[in-house]
Amino acid sequence: MPTSATTETVSRQIAAPPERVWALVTDLPRMGEWSPENTGGTWVRGAAGPALGARFKGTNENGKKRWSTEVKVVALDAPRSFEFEVTALGFRVARWGYAIETTGSGCQVTETWTDQRGWLARTLGSSVSGVAERAAHNRAGMEHTLERLAATAES
Repeated sequence: MPTSATTETVSRQIAAPPERVWALVTDLPRMGEWSPENTGGTWVRGAAGPALGARFKGTNENGKKRWSTEVKVVALDAPRSFEFEVTALGFRVARWGYAIETTGSGCQVTETWTDQRGWLARTLGSSVSGVAERAAHNRAGMEHTLERLAATAES
């Protein structure tokens, strides 16, 4: 059971239809185009795209540090929400989610990260990733991700 209940949430207005934004955030191989830490990855175990229970192998880097994660899609409601849980080496890491709400000028996207790491994963995680303060690091990364996602969706 995770001992940390830290959650970070960032929202951004995007001048694009919710369906377009949903298609982008659920295209996990492309996530590296927007995220400063995730570099993409591949659908695995027969998955070819987002579906409930679909699996994905994510790749990440921070400076010279590189690591991979296992992802499982746990919630999917097109074009309103998408959530997945991340593990690494069998340890729970996080739950990520995207909520998309229609607005008069497009949509508002809310990205949420919930830390699911236990003590051991938190302790090992900083040496693997080079990130000592994960919550602040992820919040800054989420702001960057949504900024770049908006640029893509609005183009």
